[in-house]
Amino acid sequence: MTVKVRRQRPRRRVFWALVAVLLADLLALSDTLAVMSVDLGSESMKVAIVKPGVPMEIVLNKESRRKTPVIVTLKENERFFGDSAASMAIKNPKATLRYFQHLLGKQADNPHVALYQARFPEHELTFDPQRQTVHFQISRQLQFSPEEVLGMVLNYSRSLAEDFAEQPIKDAVITVPVFFNQAERRAVLQAARMAGLKVLQLINDNTATALSYGVFRRKDINTTAQNIMFYDMGSGSTVCTIVTYQMVKTKEAGMQPQLQIRGVGFDRTLGGLEMELRLREHLAGLFNEQRKGQRAKDVRENPRAMAKLLREANRLKTVLSANADHMAQIEGLMDDVDFKAKVTRVEFEELCADLFERVPGPVQQALQSAEMSLDEIEQVILVGGATRVPKVQEVLLKAVGKEELGKNINADEAAAMGAVYQAAALSKAFKVKPFVVRDAVVYPILVEFTREVEEEPGVHSLKHNKRVLFSRMGPYPQRKVITFNRYSHDFNFHINYGDLGFLGPEDLRVFGSQNLTTVKLKGVGDSFKKYPDYESKGIKAHFNLDESGVLSLDRVESVFETLVEDSPEEESTLTKLGNTISSLFGGGTTPDAKENGTDTVQKPSEKAEAGPEGIAPAPEGEKKQKPARKQRMVEEIGVELVVLDLPDLPEDKLAQSVQKLQDLTLRDLEKQEREKAANSLEAFIFETQDKLYQPEYQEVSTEEQREEISGKLSAASTWWNGSSPSSPRMLKEKLAELRKLCQGLFFRVEERKKWPERLSALDNLLNHSSMFLKGARLIPEMDQIFTEVEMTTLEKVINETWAWKNATLAEQAKLPATEKPVLLSKDIEAKMMALDREVQYLLNKAKFTKPRPRPKDKNGTRAEPPLNASASDQGEKVILPAGQTEDAEPISEPEKVETGSEPGDTEPLELGGPGAEPEQKEQSTGQKRPLKNDEL
Repeated sequence: MTVKVRRQRPRRRVFWALVAVLLADLLALSDTLAVMSVDLGSESMKVAIVKPGVPMEIVLNKESRRKTPVIVTLKENERFFGDSAASMAIKNPKATLRYFQHLLGKQADNPHVALYQARFPEHELTFDPQRQTVHFQISRQLQFSPEEVLGMVLNYSRSLAEDFAEQPIKDAVITVPVFFNQAERRAVLQAARMAGLKVLQLINDNTATALSYGVFRRKDINTTAQNIMFYDMGSGSTVCTIVTYQMVKTKEAGMQPQLQIRGVGFDRTLGGLEMELRLREHLAGLFNEQRKGQRAKDVRENPRAMAKLLREANRLKTVLSANADHMAQIEGLMDDVDFKAKVTRVEFEELCADLFERVPGPVQQALQSAEMSLDEIEQVILVGGATRVPKVQEVLLKAVGKEELGKNINADEAAAMGAVYQAAALSKAFKVKPFVVRDAVVYPILVEFTREVEEEPGVHSLKHNKRVLFSRMGPYPQRKVITFNRYSHDFNFHINYGDLGFLGPEDLRVFGSQNLTTVKLKGVGDSFKKYPDYESKGIKAHFNLDESGVLSLDRVESVFETLVEDSPEEESTLTKLGNTISSLFGGGTTPDAKENGTDTVQKPSEKAEAGPEGIAPAPEGEKKQKPARKQRMVEEIGVELVVLDLPDLPEDKLAQSVQKLQDLTLRDLEKQEREKAANSLEAFIFETQDKLYQPEYQEVSTEEQREEISGKLSAASTWWNGSSPSSPRMLKEKLAELRKLCQGLFFRVEERKKWPERLSALDNLLNHSSMFLKGARLIPEMDQIFTEVEMTTLEKVINETWAWKNATLAEQAKLPATEKPVLLSKDIEAKMMALDREVQYLLNKAKFTKPRPRPKDKNGTRAEPPLNASASDQGEKVILPAGQTEDAEPISEPEKVETGSEPGDTEPLELGGPGAEPEQKEQSTGQKRPLKNDEL
């Protein structure tokens, strides 16, 4: 019995522990169910959400647009994002940051930093000696890193998503260019941490586009491989991707669709921005030519003028995609001088001729990496805004040799939709149809190490070894283990990029350091000293290339093995019982236990069998000899990482950046709250001042009252406009004070507006109630369903309501309009509710009360009406056989009741009482009996 109790207690504890965990998970999920995606482009971003009841929806920004410019304006006391920041680019170009993603993960000597400075000379970039990167120097007090600026944008995107979803959101999937290396990806993750976002995955934008395409064409995917090429030319770069769609068999869900990235090619600087910069330079030259000889300054030296020209170049590029020529015009470009010039599409194509020659490059790279030919590509689909340029399509069509280019995908929103589908799949709150995604490694990663070898007896030399960890175009996410043998002391190894020969010389310079990390191991020698009698199975390093494409070293272990012979022993009854109970509650050996502990062998069968020589097994009570088994010991090795490409922000610096962004966000929220309070106060002042001159307000107020209100309003307006910025609390208090002052005036006006409608409704209710009462009293006594008390009560309420109305109207007529009225709309509504309650009570009673049967005489005929019934009543009542109406054809006579039957043996004729429903009970003929005049 004791054993039974001991076995049940763990079950109960485990059960309630599971319940507690499930409840905690459900509560956590209920707090935030929505997930979001951010398609972070160079020029603009698209945000999408998934929440219960809203599957995959693009978020509208504050201007109700589906895409938002990735622009931030940073001033001393305020920030602007999106379209607001774009408008500020003309007024304050130095404080307006755009295309800052091009600086992520790059040191100061990177060619892209110099290119950014040449494109946007108005920005001051300062050197960060700690990480060898650059910062934006807005002013003496304001300095931000590219990661901090991106964190602000991500936080703003979350606010847009939360406003749209009407609930908080923390989980997100963020798109990144497929050509981002390890340093650039880690920079995006750090920016997301600064924004307080939980990144479910960094997904390559080409993979997100391919996923969106496949999800919406799931039915077209079969077991036959389909190769699709996506050509994506955006604002900052161009990427060409070859994707294979196919139905595959999975262990978890059977046959499911799969996309596999087969080939990738890219050009980091080929995009719409470079075209716009060429146009801007052309327009600047035209403007300088127009002012030649006027000793005017070069327009290129004026940041505001160049910002205006860049905006006009963007518009001009879009218009020339659909027109042969267009007139570029800017009012007050510089020194109040207007600019106007005609630009043709031919001129634009000549300016960008070398750019169009680079269009086929990514296609060839993608084919080479996929080891495929153009004949194997079924379709080429255009993605990205810059593919709308006619010359791009012309050159691309010639390069791929197809009849036409596919445009059957939303070029702007496909990546955002694919990313949010992935977010829903990764979230625990949603269940989506499986779609297998096999992304590909663009940059191979290998491990390098040096080992001492003995080539000849007594001659030792160092041998440099390379082991490919993740090969180019290999799938990820993926885990790998590298085993280092013949090491018995501490050593170092290096993690570097593999062969990058597919990149050109310029791309290699932009790529940055090809060395990732040096790993210094500590404790290898100590592990050998700890297990001197064990055989070494090597030093095992566990690597992980996760869903975001970020490499990490999980752990390094020193593994040893030896053979162990257990001494024979007899298990006691208590030991057997303990082992049995332990196995019942998960005490068996787990895979982790096998890896870190002792390998177990299969238990011998309890059924006795004869040995090979016919010797009977030993009796159960005797000791058993166990065979030798392997014992595996794992010793954790200390690891020191030396990052070589770009050091991450230290935790203290990261915490400072997080706090800096939070302070800015709180300041923005306080500013928004103050503006909202100030707008409410200003609107109230202007509206009330206007109302003081309207007839309905003058009718219910005296001249003195209006002068008092007008004076207080003017004083409040002067205080608000003339004082230093007031806190939101002070503005709300001032508004409450003014509302209290005008409360009586507004109340009198509102009451007078409500009187006609309320009094008319009361009169109608009184009239209908009186008619109802009169009809109820006309019901014959035999059919009456209302008691005298009920009808008297209703009559009393009707009379009291009439009396209250007449008395209140008379009293109100004596009062001046400037006094508080005694006739109140709420009192009228209360009287109506009381009267309506009494009427509804009687109506409900009539609705659910069954009519009483009428008595019959001995001959089976119905009783005559009472003597006091009117002649009209007698003339209108027609006694018909049961089941027959006045309009019905004669029916056969029913069976007669046996002699001596009592009255009431036959079914009585039903009469409708007061409140009876129009639809009466159907008779045997299937027709409905018409109502009589005496039936209410």
